[in-house]
Amino acid sequence: MGTATLIGIDLGKHCFFLHAQDRHGHEVWRKKVTRAQLLVLLAGCPASTIAMEACAGAHWLARKLQVFGHQVRLIAPQFVRPFVKGNKTDFADAEAICEAASRPSMHFVAVKTPDQQALMALHRVREALVSERTATINQAHAFLLEFGISLPVGALAITRLPILLDDPASTLPPRLVAILQRLHRRYGQLSEEIAQCDGELKRQLAEDNAGQRLMTIPGVGPITASNLLAMAGDVHAFKRARDFAASLGLVPRQHSTGGRPTLLGISKRGDKRLRCLLIQGARAVMRYVERRTDALGIWVQALLRRRHGNVVACALANKMARIVWAILARGGEYRAHPAIA
Repeated sequence: MGTATLIGIDLGKHCFFLHAQDRHGHEVWRKKVTRAQLLVLLAGCPASTIAMEACAGAHWLARKLQVFGHQVRLIAPQFVRPFVKGNKTDFADAEAICEAASRPSMHFVAVKTPDQQALMALHRVREALVSERTATINQAHAFLLEFGISLPVGALAITRLPILLDDPASTLPPRLVAILQRLHRRYGQLSEEIAQCDGELKRQLAEDNAGQRLMTIPGVGPITASNLLAMAGDVHAFKRARDFAASLGLVPRQHSTGGRPTLLGISKRGDKRLRCLLIQGARAVMRYVERRTDALGIWVQALLRRRHGNVVACALANKMARIVWAILARGGEYRAHPAIA
């Protein structure tokens, strides 16, 4: 029996399934272990390549295994799925992870640091609070509409809710008034918590040189810059700026056959939040683009004359992603270039 040089791990909450192969791709052993047994087992194994899907707990485990001297490869789950043979089982998944990791053209996910994961957690908490606040606003609007009261669209109308509820001429039932007052208090609590999250993100960015440099890019504010630092990982894993933009789903999908290339809409791969933030930033730039006289502004203005605004927003977001890669990979900050006459 040969020595294991590649180990695939199908991650779980309590149980882990391992499939080990030698350098010829032959199975050496397979095991089912608990979380405690996993670290003991791999700490005693000779240094090898260990592959896992990039899912919950993968980055923490990857950092642990790197301390043991192993080379860790994280793979996006959608790249593992085609290698599952026969029925889907835990051991079949572990074997498919080995098969995917052995491909020389496979793309791997950079291992995130504890600081990056903590920053991601703060963003997820903020997103949940924003979603809950939006739901609270919509619920208040719906309850009032049931009694023939239509407030203006947006959150500003909720700030005027106490005036409406205190109106002596109001015909709303007392119990509904109490419910709406509770929703208004909840709206205030959520807004305060979101403001606290925003303040924490800004304080962290103020201490991060890379974050300050990212905010020099048009359309990139504190939330986008912080998300980029948390999600982008090590940009040196991408050979060029186009690869980074492609990882965010900002390049066209292709459906080519018979030697005839056909380009479709953007692929929408990668992290949805980053893609949405970059496109929203691009729309913010487009809103006042007629005031820009630099090369970027002239390029966007020319593109708007030929293409729909949605297409231009995606094209500008693609360019912004490439600038992000250049700043993080090569240093420096964004500098507007004068338009060529």
